Amino acid sequence: MNVASKITQKLAVLLVITGAVVANEFADGGFVRAQSGSLPELSAGALAPDFSLPDAKGKQVKLSDYKGKLVVLEWFNMGCPFVQKHYDSGNMQGLQKTYTEKGVVWLSICSSAKGKQGYGEGAEHLKAMADKGGKPSDILIDADGKVGRMFGAKTTPHMFIVDKAGKLAYAGAIDDKRSTDAEDVKTSKNYVKAALDDLLKGKTPEVASTQAYGCSVKYQ
Repeated sequence: MNVASKITQKLAVLLVITGAVVANEFADGGFVRAQSGSLPELSAGALAPDFSLPDAKGKQVKLSDYKGKLVVLEWFNMGCPFVQKHYDSGNMQGLQKTYTEKGVVWLSICSSAKGKQGYGEGAEHLKAMADKGGKPSDILIDADGKVGRMFGAKTTPHMFIVDKAGKLAYAGAIDDKRSTDAEDVKTSKNYVKAALDDLLKGKTPEVASTQAYGCSVKYQ
């Protein structure tokens, strides 16, 4: 075994020990099921931390502005194939339109750092979302990653639902089909839709937590 191979082997062992191994990582758009031992992730039932972020037009938006409403937080990155799956299929836009019309607030958040995949200025995010026919209530820019880390957002997409009392009612994946194939949306179990339907009926979501999947959030 040559020196390079020995070093690679030792690094792999070290990553396993620290819990930082990421499944199926690929260049700059890495797929992760979840990174154990990195970001702490808020779980369902926890009080959602308040935050303030600029939207794509420069206005400061606080989570507490929507106290008493159901709020969806969608971590996105339009360069990510897992995000593209849900926009190219019309799935994400359909959810946005359906539930904002029912009074749900939908905040799409980009935590990509400057120079990394998915980063953009406000106008770029507005154009990208418009080109896809997106219908979120607002687009928020978290370029320093502070809010993403606060919530433990690991992937794009990574979905959180905040209930009317300000607690997390759902956290995790958008659905159960861990692929980049838009065709899979047709046969998937949509966790976000199910949770919102339960909450709008005054019920606790039957499934309140799942393992997120997608591209790793491109933090600085």
